[in-house]
Amino acid sequence: MQSQSITPPRNKVDTFESPDFYNLDDLFTAEHKLVRSAVRDFVKREITPIAEEYAQRAEFPQQLVRKFGQIGVFGATVPTEYGGGGLDQISYGLMTQEIERGDSGMRSCVSVQNSLVMYPILTFGSEKQKKKYLPKLAKGDMLGCFGLTEPNHGSDPGGMESNFIERSDYYLLNGSKLWITNANIADIAIVWARNDQGKVRGLILERGMEGFTTAEIKNKWSLRASSTGELVFRDVQVPKENILPEAYGLKSALKCLEQARYGICWGAVGAAMECYEVARRYALERIQFNKPIASFQLVQKKLAEMLTDITQAQLLCWRLGMLKNEDRATVAQISLAKRNNVEMALKTAREARQILGAMGISGEYPIMRHLMNLESVSTYEGTHDIQLLILGAEITGIPAFK
Repeated sequence: MQSQSITPPRNKVDTFESPDFYNLDDLFTAEHKLVRSAVRDFVKREITPIAEEYAQRAEFPQQLVRKFGQIGVFGATVPTEYGGGGLDQISYGLMTQEIERGDSGMRSCVSVQNSLVMYPILTFGSEKQKKKYLPKLAKGDMLGCFGLTEPNHGSDPGGMESNFIERSDYYLLNGSKLWITNANIADIAIVWARNDQGKVRGLILERGMEGFTTAEIKNKWSLRASSTGELVFRDVQVPKENILPEAYGLKSALKCLEQARYGICWGAVGAAMECYEVARRYALERIQFNKPIASFQLVQKKLAEMLTDITQAQLLCWRLGMLKNEDRATVAQISLAKRNNVEMALKTAREARQILGAMGISGEYPIMRHLMNLESVSTYEGTHDIQLLILGAEITGIPAFK
């Protein structure tokens, strides 16, 4: 007997409503809410209708790059003189929250462009570099990637092997980088390597430079709708004008990761909110023992704990955003929020999967996709354990990872 596929009825229209149990909207400005509304509408229109399809195909929807530029999520906090939006940190956080509600892979693309490509050019670049690259990156006419992690050095970037030597009018770069978001579709790469003296510096590479190649990483179970790959440098001649003049030492690269972790803090909340809302609606609609499963104590316990955890993470994001606006957020504060919020989102996704039962693994619902994605979010830009050690060093004054 031939089996038949089971396609449960589901309204494909994205009708998401954000949980706001503590009335956080009272803390946001009119501009914050306008930004959030615009990006939420974009996600409902452009991301959620296609996210499952692209995840199943293990393909990044490249058509979104220009659209991200059009709605202003690239370079949101970059000054307007360089083509950015000139917005504050809470506005940017709300953007990443809404985009990750759609898919972590899409938010990863946005985070890399903002925090790991535009930020180092803005912070460490020359005026010529800023004018050359930032406007195009902001519009989505150009996409970038960030090369720090290496095959043999992940949590310990201090062991970096990529290196360059100085020639008369160029630098000769050799090495490789692994697990690089946007690697295969990026036009430029911010690459960190050691110079002749062993000092870590940042270089801007452009696609097409001889000896600079990329390779896609396939067969991923996580971030399937994201482009992930390897950067390979074999005697690449990098013009001297492409070095970031103000980037000295590994601390410059780590400063970029700090910016990326901030966006993740908000993004993880978006994924958690989506999982919670899907589970809540499903529990009200799913009938077992002649009544909706939302009427059972164990389901209500799950939903109550999910909402509590999300609310705590929302408050954490808001306070961290205020500190960022005042330029007072510390590395440890950002690490605490990144670790807490991603762990919370993973827990929320797992509980949501339980509420949906077998349907929780179906592509008809986004739960398992978010759950798999969040496993990667927990690892990149500093693993869960590394964030704990950063906080531990802050508490004790003793860096346990050195």
